Amino acid sequence: MRKTMLFAALCLGLAGPAAAETLDGQETYDLLFRSGTLDPVGKDKALSYTREVVNALKPESAVRDTGTIRLSFEEQQALMAELEFLQNGKHRGLGKFPASVGNPMIMFFYESVVRDMAEAAGGSPFYIRNRVKEALIRPSEVVEGEATLDGRTVPTKTVVLHPFEGDPNSDRMQGFGELALAVTMSEDVPGWYMSFVAEVPGEEGAPVYRSEIDFESLEAEGAE
Repeated sequence: MRKTMLFAALCLGLAGPAAAETLDGQETYDLLFRSGTLDPVGKDKALSYTREVVNALKPESAVRDTGTIRLSFEEQQALMAELEFLQNGKHRGLGKFPASVGNPMIMFFYESVVRDMAEAAGGSPFYIRNRVKEALIRPSEVVEGEATLDGRTVPTKTVVLHPFEGDPNSDRMQGFGELALAVTMSEDVPGWYMSFVAEVPGEEGAPVYRSEIDFESLEAEGAE
């Protein structure tokens, strides 16, 4: 969990002197769901991400969902991006998406958080999904920063969203009313996304829930 301190600082508004820009709702959405992010990757390559989950309400799901996510390409009538989940030598398909639209990892991230919250805290997944969708088109701040990639420093942009801030039902969400979602992006990262973090704070620094997905590597097709 390499970005824990930065994530906490951003969520609490303590990011210090980092440059921040306020975006309107459409600009927020366009930045998060940027199109063309897979175009430079090349169909003979694959992107690898690691996912680590902590879930105090449902620990067995954290074990189930911690592993590697691999994005590769399949050429049909149109080039498709295929997501697979890898764990202990087993593969599970996560879906296929038109590569021309952009990197589907962001859709996987949000949908996995919706599922995890509904599973752990109860409530309607439709309600949860709608609140998350609304957060994606609210004005937000994008914070500029830096990260290390392959031994070099690269510039980043991070957006943090609070889908249930002010929600009248938040006190019935077993802590998930404080859910924060952070997406860190960089032009220098293949596929655009450096990390995705969803976190529900708990007592004494231990989160009730945390899901972190980090970009790991760009590989030749067929490598694992």
